[in-house]
Amino acid sequence: MASFTPYTYFKCPCTDASTPSRNLGDEQPPETEENSDDDRTFDPRAPRSNYSLYPLEHLLYCEDCHQIRCPRCVLDEIVTWYCPNCLFEVPSSTVKSEGNRCTRSCFQCPICVAPLSVSSLEAPPQGLGAELASQQNGPFVLNCAYCMWSSKEIGIQFEKPNGIFAQLAKIKNGGLPILTAKDRRKDREERKRDFSGSSAAEESQESEAPISLDPNERLDPESQFSNLKAFYQTQMAESSPVSALGFPGDYGYGSPGALSRIMGLYTGGSYADKKSKTKSGTMREARDALEGLQIDPLSSDEAITKLRTGGWESTASAEQRHEQTTHTPFLSDLRPIAYLLRTKRSKRCKTCRHILSKPESKVQTTRFRIRLVALNYIPSITIKPLQPPAPTASPLLAPLKPVQFLLTFKNPLFDSVKVTVATPAKTPGRFPTKVTVLCPQFEVGANTDVWDEALRDSNKSSSLSGEKRRTKAEASEGQHQAEAGKVWERGRNWVSVVVEVVPPRLRIEGSEWLKSEEMKRDGGGVRDGEEVVEIPVFVRVEWEGEAGGEESGLGGGGKEKEVREKRELAYWCVLGLGKVAVD
Repeated sequence: MASFTPYTYFKCPCTDASTPSRNLGDEQPPETEENSDDDRTFDPRAPRSNYSLYPLEHLLYCEDCHQIRCPRCVLDEIVTWYCPNCLFEVPSSTVKSEGNRCTRSCFQCPICVAPLSVSSLEAPPQGLGAELASQQNGPFVLNCAYCMWSSKEIGIQFEKPNGIFAQLAKIKNGGLPILTAKDRRKDREERKRDFSGSSAAEESQESEAPISLDPNERLDPESQFSNLKAFYQTQMAESSPVSALGFPGDYGYGSPGALSRIMGLYTGGSYADKKSKTKSGTMREARDALEGLQIDPLSSDEAITKLRTGGWESTASAEQRHEQTTHTPFLSDLRPIAYLLRTKRSKRCKTCRHILSKPESKVQTTRFRIRLVALNYIPSITIKPLQPPAPTASPLLAPLKPVQFLLTFKNPLFDSVKVTVATPAKTPGRFPTKVTVLCPQFEVGANTDVWDEALRDSNKSSSLSGEKRRTKAEASEGQHQAEAGKVWERGRNWVSVVVEVVPPRLRIEGSEWLKSEEMKRDGGGVRDGEEVVEIPVFVRVEWEGEAGGEESGLGGGGKEKEVREKRELAYWCVLGLGKVAVD
């Protein structure tokens, strides 16, 4: 069986701010004074505990609130946007207008998501003077060095090796051009002149001109949204009365009144009030693709033909379709994928808006300007067996057999701290574990220089003679037994205490009438995770630190003794000791 690694998780206090629930019809919430003692004990097996336990390395610390902060109780603020491929910093205005994709020449393969490189279809010059020749001429294509995919397979070629994103936005699969927003706006203006009634000469000239746009063409999402937006803007302008100041009556197509009228087309006018019905004119729906209407074909003869000719291998996988912005059922419909932009984020406390973490704005550096990690403010906790098991012995804990573990607290602060540890006599759950901490109160030294320990006064060292540091030989020979009220081992900024645990028997015994309904339904079986011994530990840390700027500035001259204030921090943590052998 695989060995078990002990772990320590810390509970964030943000989940404690919960209001008691009450039933419908109750005037006051139910009182919980009778169960106050049970509520104080943290249950690590509760479903809600999975969202409040974190390793110490994942937590931050707020210096203003003096509390632990987890990823759920902080606010993220974007510092900068950048492309992970070219490391180019993108302004936020470009992100709002172009989207969260790199607008340069950074693309991924639609088949294997590998980086694509730009290469020319022409052969490189050879012979004398080849190294002095100018750059290669087009056309250019995107190639994948991993799966050998090329944009030439979908009929896309480029004239220039730079600005691939802008060129790709104007080319369809197969090489046909995509009409830009400017061309579509020009066509809408021409159709508007036709409908408004122009002169006979203009009508004859426009009738002879060829129609450039197909009313039934398939539009991409950007073009469809642009046409639909322009159509509704025109409808709102025609149907809304204009005031004396030149504004429409509903103050734009995005106003609540305008949205109510648009929804009235599909709901029979239930969203519009009677006044708007009498004042505003009628609105119609979009008729063709030029106005933003897209109708899916009723038959899939084209798709069936592609399946018959290309087979299952010609269809795109679910992962490939997920990366595309449009519906692409076949490999011939896939397009190169522009790189998604990444962000550097700063974190703030939700309570006081204090900055907890802020990275450097430069993309190339990984340093932080501010980084308040909880590891630098809270004593770390490690746990290991007091007597290491033999290599041939089973790593499982024997039921109902006392086992002693060594709990080590390491102080990262420059001030000595007083630690108080409390555990329930029996852990909550169906199979409770008996826990005893032999030394619940102790003091941990400051995280000072190593030489300070050697230069301590003899009086202080003699007072701690009963808690001297034990060697590995003494511990292995068992010359020293754990005593109640005394620490096991002490160092410069760390202290080890002994915790005695009696693992439970993973079997429900007793008469049938003594079992609860839940035990009867389960049949006494062991659920997933119940074989792991988890101990909830309440830790309270007290120390004296320097007072804040406002408090320290209240004194008189600078010769006075610096002001120190007493600080306190309390939190729950969970210790995972090991797995119990199942009978």
